[in-house]
Amino acid sequence: MNARKPVVLIAEELSPATTQALGPDVETRSVDGADREALLAALPGADAVLIRSATHMDAEAIAAGRDLKVIARAGVGLDNVDVPAATAAGVMVVNAPTSNIISAAELTCGHILSLARHIPAANASLKGGEWKRSAFTGTELYEKTLGVIGLGRIGALVAARMKAFGMNVVAYDPYVTAARAGQLGVTLASLDELLERADVVTIHMPKTPETVGMLGAEQFARMKSSAVVVNVARGGLVDEADLAEALATGQIAGAGIDVFASEPSTDLPFFSHPGAVVTPHLGASTAEAQEKAGVAVAKSVRLALAGELVPDAVNVAGGVIHEDVRPGIDLVERLGRVFTALSKGSVAQIDVEVMGEIHDKDVTVLELSALKGVFRDVVSEHVSYVNAPVIAEGRGIDVRLTTSPESDDYRSVLAVSGTLQDGTRLRVRGTLTGPRQQQKLVGVNGHELEIALTDHLVVLEYTDRPGVIGAVGHILGERGVNIDAMQVSRDDSEDTALAVLAVSAALPEGVLEALRSEVGAERVREIDLAG
Repeated sequence: MNARKPVVLIAEELSPATTQALGPDVETRSVDGADREALLAALPGADAVLIRSATHMDAEAIAAGRDLKVIARAGVGLDNVDVPAATAAGVMVVNAPTSNIISAAELTCGHILSLARHIPAANASLKGGEWKRSAFTGTELYEKTLGVIGLGRIGALVAARMKAFGMNVVAYDPYVTAARAGQLGVTLASLDELLERADVVTIHMPKTPETVGMLGAEQFARMKSSAVVVNVARGGLVDEADLAEALATGQIAGAGIDVFASEPSTDLPFFSHPGAVVTPHLGASTAEAQEKAGVAVAKSVRLALAGELVPDAVNVAGGVIHEDVRPGIDLVERLGRVFTALSKGSVAQIDVEVMGEIHDKDVTVLELSALKGVFRDVVSEHVSYVNAPVIAEGRGIDVRLTTSPESDDYRSVLAVSGTLQDGTRLRVRGTLTGPRQQQKLVGVNGHELEIALTDHLVVLEYTDRPGVIGAVGHILGERGVNIDAMQVSRDDSEDTALAVLAVSAALPEGVLEALRSEVGAERVREIDLAG
């Protein structure tokens, strides 16, 4: 009797190369994923579903796909996939994180050239029956300065391409070492220095609470009046209202914008400015990028259905992972995010430590997951199990995995530590407790504590003295912030204390500054682990 072939449901139009990449060992079925009723009816019996952006795989759809093993998004974004719901259902989610990097880099270069030579405006003028050569006098890029904010894969590609035009390149990226920047022929600078020096500023950062509005009125005020800004990365990184004001007042000369805070956007105030070049989110809109995305996820689906390691999985690594190791995957990723939030700067070395009962298992996946966490909130590209080590290598960061049977206080402890560029060390430790395997943060540097690793944490380091805890509670209470839990650890040898608070939601604006000034905290960090 022949074994049943896995069923792959294709919910949107994909290239023939994608279907070919699935191979002959699967049965393919098709459905219009935008037709909700048809999608829900087609999901039962499907082992995998391939989608683009029109199909919404939310909790309802995932529940309907009771046989699903993998959801594959032929593209970079995952806004239309409920990843937590998929994870809870044991469904792997994969995407194609590198499929559009060349297309995005080339579009960035296109915007830079368009701004320098007024190509779109000149084209529109000539097609409108006008011959106005003098109205479109441009500038050469040769020997001008390009400022790259975020020197990840796309930022590095842009830098390499614009250096070919004879541009000098400076970059701001706290997570790139000077050695790596030297290899790229790029000079590292502070953000303020970059803004003051650059003739062209291009931003390639992830969209996080800290980077939203990263280029706003204050930053435009530092730029040359002849400078232009380009954003092909994420909508919202450039404050659109401040950009409109900066263009209108002549504070900067132009802007090339492909992504917007709300999409579709067709009539923003700066659209009418002659120095603005705008495109409707075309970063990944090339035939090559679309085909690469489809083929990449088809290969991932084949790996997933065969039970093999899937490098581009965003929620689980795939392959055979020991049941005692699997609960640590999410824990160590969150520890990596805590490490990054506390480090706030370039890292020279990262150590992933596995201590206790699971030390003798294959824990390689924990190293990969830790790196995912370390880079998730600080690089523009999507971080997966396959590119996390590549990102570390590309930034000149050494990574080590160590194991030990010793774990005095808990059955197993995971730690992420590292050497920062200034030579100091940072170490965060976590564990899983109880029958529900609750995630706990149990150490920050030499401070011992035990507090649930919730979605919203606040960390304060201050000189130990009476009244601080009451002051913290008063500041948060006045601003309507509920404290779910709090742990304080003292270091008597240095007269310092570390407080970690689990709060109910993200802090309102101004709270961190109030804690810093009124409590006199040496370090104040909000850590958002939601999503």
